[in-house]
Amino acid sequence: MPNRECILPSGGGCCLLPPHRLAEVRTDSQLDTSRVARYYATTMTTRCQWAGSDPLYVAYHDLEWGVPVLDDDRLLFEFLILEGAQAGLSWSTILNKRESYRAAFDNFDPQLVAVYDDAKIADLLGNPGIVRNRLKVNAAVKNARSFLAVQAKYGSFAAYIWQFVGGQPRQNAWRSLSEIPAKTDESRAMSKDLKRRGFTFVGPTICYAFMQAVGMVNDHTVDCFRYAQSG
Repeated sequence: MPNRECILPSGGGCCLLPPHRLAEVRTDSQLDTSRVARYYATTMTTRCQWAGSDPLYVAYHDLEWGVPVLDDDRLLFEFLILEGAQAGLSWSTILNKRESYRAAFDNFDPQLVAVYDDAKIADLLGNPGIVRNRLKVNAAVKNARSFLAVQAKYGSFAAYIWQFVGGQPRQNAWRSLSEIPAKTDESRAMSKDLKRRGFTFVGPTICYAFMQAVGMVNDHTVDCFRYAQSG
């Protein structure tokens, strides 16, 4: 068994994150994510094949991907924007830019992003820490406004988005990556409705990647140690 470095903030207690605390790392700004990554990259366990051996990817797989986000609209907005930013790129590119995105986009506060003006957009397009694509930056602002409209209508974005899976994570049972679809009927329906509400960069494939990330579906393969913990 590897040496266990403490991966919690000072005074946080136990040095390992049990399953019920997996989601906490998403919003805990004090957590040393580099130490989390180093620990999880050295644990000997079976994971989804796509997690590979990159410490950042492994930590993302172990701590975030597939954890249901049932009541955190800020985090749902973050993933919606990041999944859209990924279009045509690798997810590792986005993960490596994630902290820069959080700083550039006011920690993905949709109320702040919704009022970005031309000067702010120009500033973002000059920021090397994010994907400097005008369509994607403009989409983030437009989507923030649509996001607020959905919140106003449904009480929360979570209440709206979870309707597409009946309010509960869909439990799949994939045995290999080749079995996992790129899009589903649910992601097609989500995409169609989001577009109707003014969202962009929300095609069915992007929507399904979003659903996987926020735990609307459990797409860990059955041999992965996270399969039984998710959903």
